Amino acid sequence: MQSTIQVRQADSRDSTQLYGLMREYIVDFYNQPEPSEEELKGLIRHLLENPSSGVQFVAEENGKLIGFATLYFTFSTLKVKRQAILNDLFVHRDVRGKKVGETLFKTCLDYIRKHNFAGMTWETAKDNVAAQALYKKMGGEISKWVVYEIK
Repeated sequence: MQSTIQVRQADSRDSTQLYGLMREYIVDFYNQPEPSEEELKGLIRHLLENPSSGVQFVAEENGKLIGFATLYFTFSTLKVKRQAILNDLFVHRDVRGKKVGETLFKTCLDYIRKHNFAGMTWETAKDNVAAQALYKKMGGEISKWVVYEIK
């Protein structure tokens, strides 16, 4: 039996599996401290209940979530329109190579175009060459802007 991968906007029935994927993304993939269960579930709930601040898309195969992407929304003063930030794009290691990341990326891109956003920006780690190859393949370009951060 051939499995089919479906990408769709996350809804409340995804919360438990999405929590597991997001925890894996944060802790196992990016080696960041584990957030409390309450905080992470609160973020998922916030996005589900407040779609004006952002949306999540999930990739599902045979009833199991295998990837997700998160768009957060802000504004571009220069373009006088809403702007999307692709903050997360993650595919479980067991299903990488099946174009799940591409499909999630295209879904995000379709969403911002359908809703007339100014554009979509994103970042990835300097050493994440797999992600950089995907973004280049999808038509992404390295921004002329320099990113700063402070903690």
